[in-house]
Amino acid sequence: MGTRRAWVVWIAGLAAYIVAITQRTSFGVAGVAATERFDATASALSAFAVIQLIVYAGLQIPVGVLADRFGSRVMVAGGAALMAVGQLQLAVATTIPAGVFGRVLVGAGDAMTFISVLRLVPLWFPAAQVPVLSQLTGIVGMGGQLISSIPFAGLLERFGWSVGFLSLAGLGVLAATLAAAAVRSEPPDHPVRGRAPTVRQTGRLIADAFAEPGTRLGLWSHFTVQFPGQVFILAWGYPFLVSAEGVPVERVAVLMTVFVVAGAIGGPIFGRVVALRPRLRSRLVLGVAVAILLAWAAVLLYPGRAPFGLLTVLVIVLAAGGPGSMVGFDFAREYNPPHRLGTANGIVNIGGFTAALVSMYLIGLVLDVLNATGFSGGDLYALDAFRIALCVQGVLIVLGALALLRVRRVLRGRTRSP
Repeated sequence: MGTRRAWVVWIAGLAAYIVAITQRTSFGVAGVAATERFDATASALSAFAVIQLIVYAGLQIPVGVLADRFGSRVMVAGGAALMAVGQLQLAVATTIPAGVFGRVLVGAGDAMTFISVLRLVPLWFPAAQVPVLSQLTGIVGMGGQLISSIPFAGLLERFGWSVGFLSLAGLGVLAATLAAAAVRSEPPDHPVRGRAPTVRQTGRLIADAFAEPGTRLGLWSHFTVQFPGQVFILAWGYPFLVSAEGVPVERVAVLMTVFVVAGAIGGPIFGRVVALRPRLRSRLVLGVAVAILLAWAAVLLYPGRAPFGLLTVLVIVLAAGGPGSMVGFDFAREYNPPHRLGTANGIVNIGGFTAALVSMYLIGLVLDVLNATGFSGGDLYALDAFRIALCVQGVLIVLGALALLRVRRVLRGRTRSP
């Protein structure tokens, strides 16, 4: 554990995860080009992101079970290959159904990647290094967003739709090849996989993982603080900043870069705190939740458009939700045996993305209702309309925090560690 071979395995898996994030976020920078290629409305194009996330969230538990059975090498390489096929499909698609099918494949391959890479960390490294490396896995992986927003966007603008998405397909093939060559599911002297479980045994594995209060504490930690940043980056941040707050496009790009950099800086700090003071973990998550609520309140209650400095603070706080949500996987690792770690990670990971889906849909629904009733004055993305719609996030954060506190109480009846 912690040998040179371990670092090679982790870096290869991390590279595949960076590529997965690039594939996940690529469609977000292709909105204008997609409108022209598919001759579609904004509401029709929203199906691309929503369906992709539904596939991602829905596959988390099955993928976790498969990772426990077949190991991370098969899952990471297979996921990268599946995303490559999805981007190839999107490169040649000319209709919305064909394009959505491509994003379904991308979502499925993306779903296979993160928890499989995260599963490598406790199997290849000493326990003292696991919290920091888990944070680095999640945060460094988000650097893939910069690849999609800078070089991919440049390719798309200069060479067009097909060349842009074919380049992403090629990147997926490269990641699949690297994972197959360098990733090993566990050290040779530390086997954790056995015979293929029956359907009944698989059901029991999932039930046991979910019955563990530590797993549920991880799920609600992830649910509470991960989704606000995802909603901002993948769906509503761009229209809110540009249309409602009047931020120039080039400054929006700066804010998106700040989001990635802030998360990258915060990840190792959070990981170090978790490693040194594990009893602070749930308090850390709750502190991030409160910070997100306060930051949004300051922006939404500001008279008129918020100054750029305040919006920057908001983005930094939202970025903290990424490292904060990674604490959930630390709970899963501590309270589950190695043979069901992938399953437990899948249960945790479904939390934040479920909250993101619900939040994305409800924000859009509220905006549509306010526009239909005349409240928005004919401007779908009016500032006052956004102020009301974005409050949906506060409701979900509070519900998640209450569920977290409830599960923590159950767990503290058994141990005092969280």
